[in-house]
Amino acid sequence: MTESFVRSPQFYVRLAGVFYLAIIVLGLFGESYVRGTLVVGGDAVATAQNIKASSSLWRMGIFTDLMMQVLDIPIIVLMYLLFKRVGAGLNLAATCFNLIQTAVLVANKLTLFIPLILLGGAAYLSAFSTEQLAAWSYLSVRMYNYGFAAGLIFFGIACVIRGYLIVKSELFPKFIGRLLTLAGVCYLVNSSAILLALDIAPLLFPWIYLPVLVGELTLSLWMVVKGVNMSKWQALQQTADEPSQPDEHPNGNLNP
Repeated sequence: MTESFVRSPQFYVRLAGVFYLAIIVLGLFGESYVRGTLVVGGDAVATAQNIKASSSLWRMGIFTDLMMQVLDIPIIVLMYLLFKRVGAGLNLAATCFNLIQTAVLVANKLTLFIPLILLGGAAYLSAFSTEQLAAWSYLSVRMYNYGFAAGLIFFGIACVIRGYLIVKSELFPKFIGRLLTLAGVCYLVNSSAILLALDIAPLLFPWIYLPVLVGELTLSLWMVVKGVNMSKWQALQQTADEPSQPDEHPNGNLNP
């Protein structure tokens, strides 16, 4: 793959763009439709009733969330290969932050299985009242929200770095890099507000995700439709292939 990628990365960029679009669609399904429909803010009993009545939909939301993280891995690999000659240190940092985000979000999905277990009607749960089981189920959903916010801090940092690398390299238009940087800042602001329990946190949602949606949707669509700027890509490869010049002494002689 590496040799064909260096010659022409367009196929891989477009494929990753399709994966990116799929992640956006799956994310909207899980967060906005599934949990947005079944979770009733501040009402543990109503939330428990909804999850119990629509357990298959709840499971589908978990499954699609996991598919998001699966699709994220090839995108992370592609971004690493694209920008490794633009800024090696920053590119590696963005890759690490992105991988940590993926690991955190995958582990965090386990909390969404807790309501299914608590509300499953197992005999050993008969010692607890319906209200207690509903409260613990709702608590697990709340814990999921905090874990989600924690994971997006790492992704926000990755977006800021990659936005800078896009602007620097011009492999994609500079305005896309700036939009991605803004998306990363929005992730950081929203997650920080949630984790620090700031009063502004409820006021930020969902409006703070509008720049996020615009930035990531623009990048993914550009990847699918236009791909990478091949002239900039080839220039990067030529620069990397040029032999380094030997140092000269002050008197003009070359170092041995």
